[in-house]
Amino acid sequence: MGETYEGAGVSIEAGDEAVRRIGPLVKSTYRPEVLSSLGGFGGLFDVSNLGYEHPVLVSTTDGVGTKAVVASQMHKFDTIGLDLVAMCVDDLVCQGAQPLFFLDYVAIGKLVPDQIEQLVGGIAEGCRQAGCALIGGEMAEHPGVLEPGDFDLVGFAVGAADRDHVITGEMVGVGDVLIGLPSPNLRSNGFSLARRVLFDVAGKSLDDRAFEGASNSLGEELLEPSVIYSPAVLAAIAAGSVHTVAHVTGGGLAGNLERVLPGNADARVDSSTWETPRIFSEIQHLGDVSDDEMQRVFNMGVGMVLAVAAEDASAVMAAVAEHGHQPSQIGEVVIGTGKAHVT
Repeated sequence: MGETYEGAGVSIEAGDEAVRRIGPLVKSTYRPEVLSSLGGFGGLFDVSNLGYEHPVLVSTTDGVGTKAVVASQMHKFDTIGLDLVAMCVDDLVCQGAQPLFFLDYVAIGKLVPDQIEQLVGGIAEGCRQAGCALIGGEMAEHPGVLEPGDFDLVGFAVGAADRDHVITGEMVGVGDVLIGLPSPNLRSNGFSLARRVLFDVAGKSLDDRAFEGASNSLGEELLEPSVIYSPAVLAAIAAGSVHTVAHVTGGGLAGNLERVLPGNADARVDSSTWETPRIFSEIQHLGDVSDDEMQRVFNMGVGMVLAVAAEDASAVMAAVAEHGHQPSQIGEVVIGTGKAHVT
């Protein structure tokens, strides 16, 4: 018998079974604007009745980085999809866009329907939390490139905002209050450094306690899913004058604030205004990582920052709190040259 796709490591039958399993998960995210169904060559979404006078589409793409390695090692695949959605939709909302729909790309060493079901289940849950529809995706089996159990995730999100209300940062002014939304974990950033310090340098295992006194294992701590901020930020925008929004991912707090500041203003952030989660100090201590490097790589406990007119700060914080977050005033905007200073 001649060579077959199955013999090369790709199972069409497993792919069909995975599609069958994820169908109900995908449909659970649909909004009324979705016009297509699973299995087509493209996803259809009707933007004509969104209520915008001049709708502008905003798009983002991102992945989960080497957090996927931890998920593979833990054989736990049901939460990392939330990280994928968070990384994309929380970029969208920085420009005031409402997330509308999402597409995923799953590359995997060996297609196991149960693993795919867990991965897509997490993505679907993230989409439900963000209020966007999962309208398409792709599964690609890569034998010989990825080992069985190994995978990578990439996501693509599209949102919409009214052109006159797109957040550009141009409205940021001296005296604006900086409001931080807490992040209880690493989210999906800095995992290459975290993994090197915790496993290669410190010699820890995934089954070890996350840190002294912790109730969870290190693996569980690292796999805690990212907070999805977009619903809270949209509520904040509706509640008051939000002049700019920074999603704190790679590059840290200062680096991401500088992306959204105008050239005539600086951000001054007081790190004593929030509690830094213990996992960060554990990484810093075990790896002898400098303060500057920690601030440059990790979110250090703040996942999103809003610059808000001072008179609207209370209303904005109340709107954020209604979505389950505990915001705090972490600094202010002063005269400057587009820099952020964290002290």
